[in-house]
Amino acid sequence: MSGGTLLALAVIGTALLLVARVKAPAVYWTLVGLPAALYRVFSSYRRTMEACELTVAPPWWRVFAHKLSAGDTVSRPGIPKVRGIRPTTTGLRLRLRLAAGLAPEDVVKSAERLRHAWGIYSVHVAEIKPGVVDLRLTGFDVLGHVRMPRRLATGPLSVTVALREDGLPFVRDYRDIPHGLTLGANKSGKSMYQRCLIKGLAPLDVAIVGIDCKRGVEQTPFAPRLTALAITPDQADGLLDALIVEMEDRFDLLCLHQGIGPGTQLEDITSDIWGMPKHLRPVPIVVLIDEIAELFLITSKTDTARRDRMVTQLVRLAQLARAVGIYLEVCGQRFGSELGKGATALRAQLTGRVVHRCNDKQTADMGLGDINELAVVAATAIAAERAGTAIAGDSSGGWSRIRTPRTSLGEVAAVCREFAHLTPNVPALEPFRPEVSIPAEVPAPAAATVTVPESW
Repeated sequence: MSGGTLLALAVIGTALLLVARVKAPAVYWTLVGLPAALYRVFSSYRRTMEACELTVAPPWWRVFAHKLSAGDTVSRPGIPKVRGIRPTTTGLRLRLRLAAGLAPEDVVKSAERLRHAWGIYSVHVAEIKPGVVDLRLTGFDVLGHVRMPRRLATGPLSVTVALREDGLPFVRDYRDIPHGLTLGANKSGKSMYQRCLIKGLAPLDVAIVGIDCKRGVEQTPFAPRLTALAITPDQADGLLDALIVEMEDRFDLLCLHQGIGPGTQLEDITSDIWGMPKHLRPVPIVVLIDEIAELFLITSKTDTARRDRMVTQLVRLAQLARAVGIYLEVCGQRFGSELGKGATALRAQLTGRVVHRCNDKQTADMGLGDINELAVVAATAIAAERAGTAIAGDSSGGWSRIRTPRTSLGEVAAVCREFAHLTPNVPALEPFRPEVSIPAEVPAPAAATVTVPESW
């Protein structure tokens, strides 16, 4: 093969790699980025650990033994030991055994320095067990173009909603975190988050209840899979009363079958529906509230009694309903004490927090201020062009940056129609069962121009 041919092949190969770096970053990472990152990490591992102050002085007995065997040479300080390597399509994971005297917080503080030393897009630290941490190195911006993993978490109430910035899926598990709050300004991706939730819940054995006081423009397309739907404050008032009746009936059922008889094994005694026999267990209910402010705001004094009743019912559901399988997912642009009595009490019960781009710092404080101050700073730094990006946190103080995949309203509506046969009947909610109608087809104009939105 001539030199000119080799040069041409080299130029073509380089061009393809440059295109892959932009259009298919996972492919570029696998072919080029991963080998280069492995070389940088292991060729400078000890030097980098020492520069980042992730070292401890050697014990006295090792110094003494080293002097006996090697003369005056000083024993080298201890560093974290690599105990596992796992390449991924988005980065690299290193499992480290920390030297005695180091804590995971020391590695977290040095994560930014490690990122620059190894030329990695981001470094995340996760504690596995005492003395063992995972370094999750990300080779490129995985949130720039969201591609969900092929293997998604499964469970009776687990929904994979978004992708985290470390390449792992963000899973919304209602059994672990029963109630959640989602905040965000207009065009921030808040509605997209709700669509991804409904799309994930549709194939599960669960009753989905919608409250959308914007006349149902957001949730009516999902009507085939909804057990109940309220599209006005008056309907929401009646629906919340029905949910309270359903909750009380479930508590009565739980008391009858929680297994406190004299012949029951101790491990069979339960205080929630998940310990009941499967044939007796009522179907779980997820209540999706599209805009919480519409339930709090009033236009006249005559609305005050209705508002106070709805707020009281919501607080009761948030405090008590988890044990009987009723879960709240509350969305809003802002959720503070200015909404009126009961707003702060309700917000305190919503453990899971997801905050999209906000118009002011106070809104980010409402969602994340009691979790982590760094999460508040990260939420206020979300750019307007990064729609769908959010900060997810919980009461443990942990938080992560996530982004939902772009999902059209029609795509979720099609999934709801596909799984409409799974919609359970809950007698207490039957009066609020939405009517499913097929909209009439409207002929398109002759010279219509269709604009396809860019994916994020």
